[in-house]
Amino acid sequence: MSNKRDLKRNVNYVCSELFSEVVAASMYSDKVSDEDVKALLASILVIHNDYVRRVSHVEPGMKPKVFFKNLTTSFNKQVSEIVDQLVSLG
Repeated sequence: MSNKRDLKRNVNYVCSELFSEVVAASMYSDKVSDEDVKALLASILVIHNDYVRRVSHVEPGMKPKVFFKNLTTSFNKQVSEIVDQLVSLG
């Protein structure tokens, strides 16, 4: 299991890459609406803030190994949903 610092770095890296991809898609595509871009950017920021905070505080009564496994799987699921939305933007 990696430590909390590595998990936070991974969350920061993935969210920053997603953010830059959405910005690039909005700049280079004519058919992307501003509302969709703003909604995606806002959801990326919410995901980033949520997971960075959750890494720091293990839920009481839950084993740390189980908590971090659930945390990474839910993060990966939300990232894949953002990627799907980005692909659908065009």
